Amino acid sequence: MASFALPSDEIVKESAPSFYAPLHASYIQKLSSKLSKPGSYEGAVTSHLRMSGVYWAVAGLSLMKKKEEVDDMMRMSSIVEWVFQCYDTTSTSSAGGFSGNVGHDPHLLYTLSAVQLLAMAGRLDDPRFRPEKTVEFIKGLMLEDGSFKGDKWGEVDTRFSYCALSTLAILKRLDAVDTDRAAAFVAECKNFDGGFGCLPGAESHAGQIFCCVGALAIAGRLDLVDADLLCWWLAERQTSGGGLNGRPEKQADVCYSWWILSCLSILGRVDWINKDKLSAFILRCQDPEGGGIADRPDNVADVFHTFFGIAGLLLIGHFEGDEAASEYRHIDPVYALPVDVVEKLGLSRRP
Repeated sequence: MASFALPSDEIVKESAPSFYAPLHASYIQKLSSKLSKPGSYEGAVTSHLRMSGVYWAVAGLSLMKKKEEVDDMMRMSSIVEWVFQCYDTTSTSSAGGFSGNVGHDPHLLYTLSAVQLLAMAGRLDDPRFRPEKTVEFIKGLMLEDGSFKGDKWGEVDTRFSYCALSTLAILKRLDAVDTDRAAAFVAECKNFDGGFGCLPGAESHAGQIFCCVGALAIAGRLDLVDADLLCWWLAERQTSGGGLNGRPEKQADVCYSWWILSCLSILGRVDWINKDKLSAFILRCQDPEGGGIADRPDNVADVFHTFFGIAGLLLIGHFEGDEAASEYRHIDPVYALPVDVVEKLGLSRRP
């Protein structure tokens, strides 16, 4: 029988390094200058999703630092000013939504990121923010079958179901939509393997599964999840090198440390994977010189994987007993925000 060898970047060859906290904090703090620099490659390729990029940066640093330190290091007052430059309060079709960058069209993805940023900054009460406008924007994107469009152009995806319900929950306005109908659509996207796709009939994917499980948790309908079957599928995503992939036969990627662990955490089955091997994989994906975490070992770090790598380490308790990490903040597996922020908002840590 022919043998099958996993890609070399998934094979454990050496012990994992320590966590480079100061380097990661410095890496995140320096991102703003890179993004705003004229002719910046990083700025050009992230222009359309800048709002989410800023959220990943602030959230990543917020897991390692106190709010006051984050406010100072990230100049949160300036970030809040920029967030409101991306807020649409005048158009007839998208008023109340936030865009990915100044001058772009509002979208549910970036509306959630903007609201998360305001929540972390403690600025949801800013007089420029009109929550009812944002609620109306979200309501207007819900379709008869319970799904949500991402924006006025009409794409439907379970990512948008999560974004809609999460934003409404943060604003304490879940009553504005039919959550049972929204949950029913998500349930229609469930597959024979227990996983979920972006639409009914679409293949199971770990990123979509987080969106669906998160949406159902917020809606109070986790009864629609086949927890044992789904968590078996998620646990099967762990490769020989300890990392997690998003679909069968794919390479491991640090971002799935969040997409998968959050679901296992919500459903109470984090112990179904080998946490030591996963933490070792994430730590090997760090940049030991410039900071940041990449998708896999020896690749270039980026803020997306940096945030989700830190979040993954927290979800598996990697820092427990580490005095140097005693002030790290836990992350909520449903809302992807520091737990203290979620508690201050009056949201339940668990569905």
